[in-house]
Amino acid sequence: MEREKIRVLFVCVSNSFRSQIADAILNHKYGESFVAESAGFRKKSINPLAIEVMKEYGLDISNKSVNELLDFYNQGRKYDYVITVCNRGEEEDCPIFPGKVTRLSWREFRDPDDFTGTEEEKLEMARKLRDDIAKRIDEFVNTVK
Repeated sequence: MEREKIRVLFVCVSNSFRSQIADAILNHKYGESFVAESAGFRKKSINPLAIEVMKEYGLDISNKSVNELLDFYNQGRKYDYVITVCNRGEEEDCPIFPGKVTRLSWREFRDPDDFTGTEEEKLEMARKLRDDIAKRIDEFVNTVK
């Protein structure tokens, strides 16, 4: 009998960068055991830097939907894990998904809206953020399996 996939929801304030990248990487690397979605407290379009660094990673997220957490809640979606990826400064704004789930908070990720410098410097910061998220996902999967 095939084991049911572990359902994960990544949550951030606007679902425009960190949660989108986390959802795409988990589904891409570990889709045989996990299914991931992402949502935010409020939504805005996907950050162009996220699209660019994920294209370099081999994934096209340009057509992914941006989701509101309340919509998922109202639809009665269930998750095994809800992981917030907001940084410490946004903690009070970072939404909590209700229900009987394991909640994790990965607060170490910088908000890409705070990136400053040239476009190349911002792109380099976005690459580092993507790689940090990918590493954290690998660590998470190794603790769950």
